[in-house]
Amino acid sequence: MRIWILTKKNMARAGIIALVALVAVGALYWGGGQAASSVFGTAKKELPVYSVEQSEKKIAISFDAAWGDEKTSDILSILDEYQAKCTFFLVGFWVDKYPEHVKEIDAAGHEIGNHSTNHPHMASLSEGEMQYEIKTTSEKITALTGKEVKVFRPPFGEYNDSLIKTCKGMGIQAIQWDVDSLDWKEQGVQPMVDRVLNNVKPGSIVLFHNNSKYITEALPTILKTLKDQGYEIVSVSELLLPEPTTIDTQGMQHSAEPTPTAAPEEQTEAPQPVADDSPAA
Repeated sequence: MRIWILTKKNMARAGIIALVALVAVGALYWGGGQAASSVFGTAKKELPVYSVEQSEKKIAISFDAAWGDEKTSDILSILDEYQAKCTFFLVGFWVDKYPEHVKEIDAAGHEIGNHSTNHPHMASLSEGEMQYEIKTTSEKITALTGKEVKVFRPPFGEYNDSLIKTCKGMGIQAIQWDVDSLDWKEQGVQPMVDRVLNNVKPGSIVLFHNNSKYITEALPTILKTLKDQGYEIVSVSELLLPEPTTIDTQGMQHSAEPTPTAAPEEQTEAPQPVADDSPAA
């Protein structure tokens, strides 16, 4: 057995080795981009769109429809009065039960989105089951309206990486919200009004439910105030940015348009090398 004698010389060598190892790890972490993420297990999470980067005062108002239809026509009348175009996310069994309302929503110029077929917990499903939930209801909506369904909102707001990837593969955008009216809590008209108006900002997506208790009382005040503040209310698809886009860690969609570069004939000198801080391709 070899016995190491701790001398100043050995301590110096150990210090140098430790320093070299530390520098190597730091270089991997700071310069390795995606390689470093792989080593340290920090893979990017797939996200739906919660809000959209907007320089203009545009927002989207959305309604989830799964249970009941008693207030749907009144909601449409209020939206028409304030010239607001919105998005209604419909569950498949709601579409089956109220096809005339589906047509009424479409005829009024509103967007119809997909809210699943059976209102399941999507994150617990297999990829095939996810595809069924989305495809079945999209086909039902298209059969009634003749229009392609572009947006999908998962029931309960639940999702995982598999669901977002499945949506992308099916050519449909997964949508959440950044302003929740909490209308389902039935706390009264003013709490709904205050919650929306105190939290909305350009690019927000607001969540309501079509059959919540106070929706027809709160909606006129909310719409009038937003209009007075200069907001334009559009459908979710109209709010979304054209591709290519990126989604940040808060779920905000941003434009990913490449930065324009000068044409080769306009360059007067060779470009100088620039350090590349971006993740590895």
